[in-house]
Amino acid sequence: MVLDRPFPVYPQGFPPEVIDTFEARIGRRVLGNKPASGTAIVEELGAEHLRTGCPIVYTSADSVFQIAAHEEVIPVEELYRMCRIAREILTGEHAVARVIARPFTGRPGGFRRTERRHDFSLPPPRPTVLEALVSRGYAVVGVGKIQDIFAGRGVTRSIPVKNNPDNIRKTIAAVQEMAPGLVFTNLVDFDTLYGHRNDPDGFARALKEFDSALPELMGAVAADGMLFITADHGCDPTTPSTDHSREYVPLLVWGPRLAGGAPLGTRATFADVGATVAAFFGFDWPVGESFTAILF
Repeated sequence: MVLDRPFPVYPQGFPPEVIDTFEARIGRRVLGNKPASGTAIVEELGAEHLRTGCPIVYTSADSVFQIAAHEEVIPVEELYRMCRIAREILTGEHAVARVIARPFTGRPGGFRRTERRHDFSLPPPRPTVLEALVSRGYAVVGVGKIQDIFAGRGVTRSIPVKNNPDNIRKTIAAVQEMAPGLVFTNLVDFDTLYGHRNDPDGFARALKEFDSALPELMGAVAADGMLFITADHGCDPTTPSTDHSREYVPLLVWGPRLAGGAPLGTRATFADVGATVAAFFGFDWPVGESFTAILF
């Protein structure tokens, strides 16, 4: 879907009406409240967090309210409870896209974020292609953070993963096992471990891992199936900033019965992918323009 207005962002931090309400609800004051790199703000404020027990709140160029806490200071379930409170508060004009729990461990100078991150997303304001597929009796398998991104809407099965290699293995298995429908996966390490951390060598290794797995993934696709490879944004590890760096991203489509070689052009909107998925399953979608005519 295309939103009527963009999600709010907070380049100066969150206003008092948000932070004061949040502090009152959780019974603690917060540290930070500014845009920051997640690893940098933990190194900056982690020691004070250990002393005070105050959670670290920060944002980025994205529409996110992130809460970082050491697992020995604020147990993960308590951190999740804080995120649910923030999600309740962040509505209306402050309806950020995601509230994100960022648990970490370690000591000053050696803090490490753990794999128990959890996203509390704003539910989609209108039905998505995923929900349309489910209503037509198709399976929608979300691998990795898909369940979180869509607040569980339109996902019939969610498969948790630990990292990119685990995600790739479980994606291939899901494609091999699935009933007619859609497998939707997000290889988040490209973004969180390498793009945001300005680590081009790690990014290159992750690309090589995925490239090496592509033949097996392609072999798992049904004779009448299709494979889409794209992204929701760019996160270039070679730019000075740790923020997302661009919106134009590659879009590759492959299938055993596709002729191949036809350029898809520069699409007007990411919604074209959703419209094409809908057309592949035989129904129209009101947003975006399907490019199935180019594929067949």
